[in-house]
Amino acid sequence: MNEEELLSLIAKGDEQAFTKLFDHYRNRIYGIAFKLTHSVTISEEIVEDVFLKIWLKRNDLENIQNFQAYLFTIIRNDAYKALKQIARNYKKVVLLNDNEQSQSYNNSENYLIEKEYSSLLQKAIERLPRQQKQVYTLIKEQGLKRDEAADFLHLQPETVKFHLAQAMKNIRLFFTLHLEIFIGMTFFLFY
Repeated sequence: MNEEELLSLIAKGDEQAFTKLFDHYRNRIYGIAFKLTHSVTISEEIVEDVFLKIWLKRNDLENIQNFQAYLFTIIRNDAYKALKQIARNYKKVVLLNDNEQSQSYNNSENYLIEKEYSSLLQKAIERLPRQQKQVYTLIKEQGLKRDEAADFLHLQPETVKFHLAQAMKNIRLFFTLHLEIFIGMTFFLFY
C-alpha cells in the first residue's frame, strides 16, 4: 500500500491504516525531535502530539501534496513550542532566583545567554526583507496592533498579517540554523 492510499484510508477513519503510518514514521519523528530538543521526554511527547494532530486533522490528509514536508513542519513547530516553554520556565526560575537573592542580572551566565539570544534575534531581524522588518518592528517591538501597523504602512491588515507571519517564519528559520550554537553555548556555561 502506498502512502497516498494509506492517507486516504486514514482520512476515512481507518485505525489500522493509522497504526501502519505510526509504525512507519514514529522512529523518524522521534529522531528529528531529539535532534532539535536533545531531550528524550520532550521527543516522546512530540511523537505523541504529532500523531494526535494527524488523527484530529485526518479529514485534510487527502489534500496534502507532500506528506513528509507536512510532517516535518508539525515536528519542527512542536519542537519550537517545547523549547520556548523551556526558555519561559528557565526565565521564571532565573527571575525567582534573582528576586530571592536580590540580584538583577549579576549572574554572568544568564547575562551571556540573554545577550547571545538578543544578538541572534537582532541578526535575524536585520536579515528580513524591508517590508517584513518594518511590520515586525512595529508590531513586536513597538507594540502596535495589526490595524495600526496597516494604517501606518498604508497596507491592508491582511497584508500586514502575511508579512508578520513571514517575518516570524524567517526568524524561526534563522534560529534553527543557529540553535545548535546557542544550545551548545548554554550547555557549556552550565556544565
